[in-house]
Amino acid sequence: MDKKTMVGLVKQDRGPGAVLKEVPIPEIGPHEVLVRVKATSICGTDVHIYNWDAWAASAVVTPNVFGHEFAGIVEAVGDQVTNAKVGDHISGEGHIVCGYCRACRTSNAHVCPNTRSFGISAPGCFAEFAVLPASNVIHNRPDMPFERACLQDPLGNAVQTVLSGDIVGKSVAIIGTGAIGLMAIAVAKACGAGTIIAVDINPYRLDLARQMGADVLVNSAETSMVEAVRSHTNGEGAEVVLEMSGHPAAVRGGFEAAANAARVSLLGIPTSEVSLDLARHLIFKGIRVEGITGRRMYQTWYQMKGLLDSGRLKLDGLVTHKFTLDRFEEGFELMKSGNCGKIVFTHE
Repeated sequence: MDKKTMVGLVKQDRGPGAVLKEVPIPEIGPHEVLVRVKATSICGTDVHIYNWDAWAASAVVTPNVFGHEFAGIVEAVGDQVTNAKVGDHISGEGHIVCGYCRACRTSNAHVCPNTRSFGISAPGCFAEFAVLPASNVIHNRPDMPFERACLQDPLGNAVQTVLSGDIVGKSVAIIGTGAIGLMAIAVAKACGAGTIIAVDINPYRLDLARQMGADVLVNSAETSMVEAVRSHTNGEGAEVVLEMSGHPAAVRGGFEAAANAARVSLLGIPTSEVSLDLARHLIFKGIRVEGITGRRMYQTWYQMKGLLDSGRLKLDGLVTHKFTLDRFEEGFELMKSGNCGKIVFTHE
């Protein structure tokens, strides 16, 4: 490949915003692949990076191309790569782990303490090309549209959150109907959940939640979430609570709305400390709490592929907007407004 530079969206400075600029095309090592990026999508984490909040300041390396949800075609492979070849359609696991620590050796690589994160502490995919370790390659069927294939990273978060405990036939409250919350509704429905209650303060996203299969919609800006959840669960509370917003009041409300012996899975990232009445809302209720980060490597990917291949997982309508990368400011402003589902950047 004669070309030496590419256009990338760079987190240049340790403050709000980003810069679209020419950067070198990354070189690959013997165990890496170079991917021609065909589609990327904006994650809530990318919005944290774009806005530059306290979490971003503590975790993000600058300057750096960011973005971590992608699909593309293999452009080149290192001389030790045996599991991918030029022309393969792929996505990638965004956690780059050591493989040697206790977590990695006990099937818990998703919480490897030595993790480098694609697009956060390692170069990402908001660019024409990206580099990924061959071990992180996820193959896609050539007939899967790139706009759908790039959603698998966040979809994996939803799959792990929903399937971190029993779900079949159980009442489920999903708090926060951003993109992953919307995906969780579809996953819970595909996996046989009972009544699915979607909670948010944004009417636009609640309407998307209805389209994704939620049975009950609760606007917690207008009514008490706890009372609404209990009213739709015979006064008992939800047997499964999936907290996707990270808002401190929503987290507290989720524990209060949970039934005795419920499972509460926490994916949303609070930007400040959250105070809880542990005795009343966790200990005496016998609550089981699951902290969710990323995807289980690589169990979640196989579960997700199986759901997608079965045709039972319905994601139609999830992507509400498409832009080219040069319109990134429009995309991020729309994300911040909340009046969107998933936003995809298409790359020619």
